[in-house]
Amino acid sequence: MLDGHVLLGWLSSCALLGLLACAPRPSAAYFGLTGNEPLTILPLTSEMEEAAAKAHYKVCDRLKLEKKQRRMCRRDPGVAETLMEAISMSALECQYQFRFERWNCTLEGRYRASLLKRGFKETAFLYAISSAGLTHAMAKACSAGRMERCTCDEAPDLENREAWQWGGCGDNLKYSNKFVKEFLGRKPNKDLRARVDFHNNLVGMKVIKAGVETTCKCHGVSGSCTVRTCWRQLSPFHEIGKQLKQKYETSLKVGSTTNEATGEGDISPPKKSIPGHSDQIPRTTDLVYIDDSPSFCMMSRYSPGTSGRKCYKDKNCDSICCGRGHNTQSRVVTRPCQCQVRWCCYVECKQCTQREEVYTCKD
Repeated sequence: MLDGHVLLGWLSSCALLGLLACAPRPSAAYFGLTGNEPLTILPLTSEMEEAAAKAHYKVCDRLKLEKKQRRMCRRDPGVAETLMEAISMSALECQYQFRFERWNCTLEGRYRASLLKRGFKETAFLYAISSAGLTHAMAKACSAGRMERCTCDEAPDLENREAWQWGGCGDNLKYSNKFVKEFLGRKPNKDLRARVDFHNNLVGMKVIKAGVETTCKCHGVSGSCTVRTCWRQLSPFHEIGKQLKQKYETSLKVGSTTNEATGEGDISPPKKSIPGHSDQIPRTTDLVYIDDSPSFCMMSRYSPGTSGRKCYKDKNCDSICCGRGHNTQSRVVTRPCQCQVRWCCYVECKQCTQREEVYTCKD
């Protein structure tokens, strides 16, 4: 049983690539539909409800959750789908943010498992991006009507409320935060690694909260704004990933101290001064780690290394190839070019051939 504190460690490689695409999809014939039904919500028969419940429970069981988490997954049919969406979204964003780095967020099973056992900067990012992914996906699932236990954000607290009319369908961050905190469990008070993981989980959630924006639409005669309908929206998840990558770059190495009054442990700068590391006390919005990262240059338990990796000559070949140099291969590619829109209704393109060079790291 996995510890359940990091989403990217819960699912199989199938899920990381989008488990929904791997699961069998029920056909129309299964539901007895002809295709001629009116566009209304069809009532579920007891047999259909039972089949849907069994399918939902099966997905929750496949996620390898802890007992409490599995219970939370089973109590609302929308949770399992949201968990899988969060995993896929988080993994893809991680790979995008690290596409030019030595560690490019390789998440195949053995590499992921080894990374999660250590407290590297990369592990800190994984915890933050996965908790952010679940928080974002859950808030969106509520506002999209995919959950039984939550709907739109219904608790406006905007300034000058009398001048605003609450409307639209806001992303329900209040419910999402409550769910994710309960799902991840209470703050540990002794083990340093557990406290660091919990801290980084909260950083991901805080970045989501800081990115909430109020969107408004004007109503009135001739476009006047006598009445405005407003609702809250979360920032695009790509923006969240960008901010967490910046926090990764400035993450702090930490140690542990014990509060003499309570006996509980706390995160603090390392006891011994470390060259190149700051003695700054970490803030609640800083990513923190306890182990120095490997170079990721050569194949190891943590990554496949950078041998054969594609790089960009004037951008990152020197860094990614770790001083080993790179190979240059010339190839001919054909792409659409000189495209024009034709009435009606297609785009006509010529095919242009050009030679390009591809750079890959030497062994």
